[in-house]
Parts: sequence; structure tokens; C-alpha cells
Amino acid sequence: MHTLWVRLNAVVFFGLSALLGLSVLAAISKLGHGTRHKPVIRKLKLNKLRSLKPQGGVDRALLSFDIDVDLTPAFHWNIKQLFVYVIASYESNKNPKNEVVVWDKIVQAIDPPEAKKIKQDNVFVKYALVDQANDLRGKDVTLYLVWDHMPLTGFMFIGQQEPKSRTRFTLPLQYVQST
Repeated sequence: MHTLWVRLNAVVFFGLSALLGLSVLAAISKLGHGTRHKPVIRKLKLNKLRSLKPQGGVDRALLSFDIDVDLTPAFHWNIKQLFVYVIASYESNKNPKNEVVVWDKIVQAIDPPEAKKIKQDNVFVKYALVDQANDLRGKDVTLYLVWDHMPLTGFMFIGQQEPKSRTRFTLPLQYVQST
């Protein structure tokens, strides 16, 4: 006859084996996550350059943009929330690659379906496009959307808008005051 300790050992290790099996199934379900779960980006474009001026030894640009994106396809059973943000990227003499977050938003899985669809025109940036020097004038700037999947369990994944569909514009050579 088996002792209490042998029976307890069998029950505990059976439970751990079942937990391991479920963990492996959860990990397998995440394969191909980046290619299957992407938001649908219909529009992300510059609406208006509000100002480009020197401020405290640096160049500072304020702008607004139009955005139309459906984040619903990016959600599945293992996503708690998405951190969505717009990046302005440009090259300068001092730094070959500059990326500045100009707008962000957190969308949670528990939000209603209409909150997962962002369609707004003339969205004013949350954070100014600031260069380390007076180097913004005349620069080619690219706006694109990035989303950070924050899962309930497992690894985080960052996706971004395809390069061919990104918005590009050139800042003026002269400073522009607010309008």
C-alpha cells in the first residue's frame, strides 16, 4: 500500500506536468504572432505644421496629423493592452538617425470596440518634435505608427507601419510662427 507522501507526490507532480503542458500549448499559440495580428492603418498623414521655431538653443516643431487606424485585429486572447505611438524620424548632421515620439495612446483589451478604432483629424501632437541643435529646418521627416503588444503572459512584441506606407514631408528652410 502507498503511503500518504507517495500519493501526495504523485498528485503534485501530475499537477505540475499538466501546468507544463498548458504552458507549452500557450507558447505554441503565439507563433507567428507578428504576422497575423497587425492593426489596419488606413491613414496617417501630416495635417498642418503649426510652428517651427528656435527655443532655448534647439529647434522645436509643432504639428498636427490625421489618423485612421483599426487596432481590433491586433487583439487576441493573450493581449492585455496595446501601447500605440507615432514617431517622427529624420536625419541630421549631428545624429544620422533621430526618432522622436510625438503622440501616444494606451488601448486596453477591456475597452469597448469603438475605442479600438482611432479616427481623428487634426490631432495636435502631445510632444513637440525637438532637435538637439538648430538642425530641423529643411529636414525630411517621416511619420509612422508603432504598436507595442503587452501580453498577459509571454514575450512582448513591437510592430510598426510598413516603410512604403509611411508619411514623408519636408520642413521649411525658414522658421514658421504659430498660426
